[in-house]
Amino acid sequence: MVRVTNLDESLDFYCNKLGLKLLSKRDVPAGRFTLAFLAAPGDDSAQVELTHNWDPEEYTGGRNFGHLAYAVDDIYALCQRLQDHGVTINRPPRDGHMAFVRSPDGISIELLQRGPSLPPQEPWASMPNTGKW
Repeated sequence: MVRVTNLDESLDFYCNKLGLKLLSKRDVPAGRFTLAFLAAPGDDSAQVELTHNWDPEEYTGGRNFGHLAYAVDDIYALCQRLQDHGVTINRPPRDGHMAFVRSPDGISIELLQRGPSLPPQEPWASMPNTGKW
């Protein structure tokens, strides 16, 4: 479960930019929160739960989460798509295998190349780290 401060912004990031799909979403008025369940395409069994508490709260440290890891078919293509949508690539996939980005709530997302690493490729191979990952 990942706590998020803005559900629409988070769904845009996780679904439209990262490529997960929304499986279900439900409001729980008695508890004053909304739950959204996401999964990687083709694998509904590995779900991510986003929890949006309606009452504002600042999440720090481990209160919201540590990091998620997400295996992708083409790490270079996904990093390019994320970058094209304004997402900062904090740790570029210089090795063709691993990259890190952050969600709108600062959750660190580790992207892993599914299968063997891709050969090093520019601009990623020489791109420096940006910020924290």
